[in-house]
Amino acid sequence: MLSELSRDESLALLRRKSVARLGCIVDNYPYVVPVNYLFDGDCAYSHSLPGSKIAALRLNSRACLQVDDIEDAYHWQSVLAFGNFEEITSPRERAFYLNRLLARFPQLTPVEARITQDAEPPPVIVFRIRIKKLSGISER
Repeated sequence: MLSELSRDESLALLRRKSVARLGCIVDNYPYVVPVNYLFDGDCAYSHSLPGSKIAALRLNSRACLQVDDIEDAYHWQSVLAFGNFEEITSPRERAFYLNRLLARFPQLTPVEARITQDAEPPPVIVFRIRIKKLSGISER
């Protein structure tokens, strides 16, 4: 039976998980990609190499994250978190969140793997999605 998740249940799911699908608009079309993230209660933090999603988010900061916990077709929870992209450019704050991300994801992600392969590594973009609205649903 479908039911709405409370705000607290939605926040708990965002805290518990570490992979989301990030949605934005690229060339006037929806664009959705998986990202690793960490959540602090107000914002989801992630990092990326330059590319389509970063270029799109710089043009239009509106974004969403979709996070789910799926046991099977009849037991799952899903949260949509709507907010705004903010690039973190302060060296101190950028280092703080990049270190937190790397501590949470100690294995190489595609971003770090690419950096280790490049002779001159591209700049890593550290960003947050400042959550403005949540919508959660559950099938139990």
